[in-house]
Amino acid sequence: MSETIVVVDELAERRTKYHEADVVVVGAGVFGCAVAHALAEQGRSVILLERWMKEPNRIVGELMQPGGVNSLRKLGLGHCIEDIDSIPCHGFNVFFYGEDVRMPYPRIQGLLGVSDKANGNGNGFAYGKSEPPRPQGRSFHHGRFIMQLRRACLKHPNISVFETEAVSTIKGQHNPEILGVETRTVNPTTGEKEPDCFFGQLTIIADGYASRFRKQYIKESPIIRSKFYALELQDCQLPSPGYGHVIIGAASPVLLYQIGSHETRVLVDVPEKLPQASPANGGVRGYMANVVLPALPATVQPSFRAALEKDSRIPQSMPNSWLPPTRQSVPGLVILGDAMNMRHPLTGGGMTVALNDVVLLRDLLSPQNIPDLGDTAAVNRAMAVFHRQRKSLTSIINVLAMALYALFAAQNAQLAILQRGCFAYFQRGHTREPMGMLGGIIPDPLVLAYHFFSVAFLAIWLDWCRQGLWKGPFLLISAIRVLWTASVVFLPVMYRELLA
Repeated sequence: MSETIVVVDELAERRTKYHEADVVVVGAGVFGCAVAHALAEQGRSVILLERWMKEPNRIVGELMQPGGVNSLRKLGLGHCIEDIDSIPCHGFNVFFYGEDVRMPYPRIQGLLGVSDKANGNGNGFAYGKSEPPRPQGRSFHHGRFIMQLRRACLKHPNISVFETEAVSTIKGQHNPEILGVETRTVNPTTGEKEPDCFFGQLTIIADGYASRFRKQYIKESPIIRSKFYALELQDCQLPSPGYGHVIIGAASPVLLYQIGSHETRVLVDVPEKLPQASPANGGVRGYMANVVLPALPATVQPSFRAALEKDSRIPQSMPNSWLPPTRQSVPGLVILGDAMNMRHPLTGGGMTVALNDVVLLRDLLSPQNIPDLGDTAAVNRAMAVFHRQRKSLTSIINVLAMALYALFAAQNAQLAILQRGCFAYFQRGHTREPMGMLGGIIPDPLVLAYHFFSVAFLAIWLDWCRQGLWKGPFLLISAIRVLWTASVVFLPVMYRELLA
């Protein structure tokens, strides 16, 4: 028996018998599984805790942008989106009151980490320097993807997975360092929950959007202004197969994308206190039937109507949250994933942010950089670098999500002007860089600022043309209002992203 096998067996025994490891990860979702697997690949001993190991049933986390797919492959987990009936996504098709623009993801040299040789890269691509492969996103049933990630963790010799509910952190008696977590584990004999403890040099909290640890360590609370209500359509005839669809025509945007060979997800955004969704108007179901259904493309309407009539209950929903990132400074503890940072899911950027964060964290916490994760000063320095490095990509995805939602929902006259300008901007062919940013493959905040305010100036010009250039003073006042609104949409969110 080799020395390596002996060490692995000893570490496994310490995890299972004494509940001790280098790292304790709370939450076996996208971020938790990915970071546990990434650190285990480096030889770290990892304990992964999950309250419920059954396949989850969620209506978001089903569309992964190309940047997320790329990060997943960097982590050696690319196989997790295979064999789950996942659907390639080539871009988005935006519908604006009956008109539409199809916007593919741009080709970017070197994106997939392949050489420029024309003989291909071993993944089925063959191209010259002039034309790299077009990136793809993937859409799928969320639960199937999560179970693939969990199976990868269960198979790893450096990971022990426990089904238990984390309830609190364990602090040192003589210093503020976090030593691990206290949990409640169901006794299989009695069915009762019993106290348990798990210890690690570093505890990573990744327990999702409804984190029970967030309030204790992060001052910020999620801001929720709307919910997504979901239907699953059967054999829906999408206008552009292989594309996500954003429909602007109801009071708030509607998102559609295929998640299986026969299934299409539709997410209907319903802002708080929306008059069209009031009880007097039939509630959410009334809003879907009376407002959303007529706004959908004709080919989608039959399957939408059938899904709505299939069940008389209110459709499953999820809150659409914004939570700006926050750097923590608690020794022995980091809170990451949706527990630390969220954005509106309209643009499908959440998993891209999570997986990019794991890639950064893996490199910064590698044994070459930090041999001992108990060195809290070194970990704290690495986390400072982590928050600085993540901004180039995550600030774009987060700001773009919040800004596009504000424009597509258009809850005042100035936002409606910007909404028209945004669609006209896409119609004029300015889609390459916006789609690159949306897909998580162009990490440059200055490019985002350039395009956002280009949209604003185009919107002003189109509004001037619509109203008549002879209304000079009035048009100047209108332009100032539109620019102010654009600034209010963009700058505060960007500032909060860059502040962390």
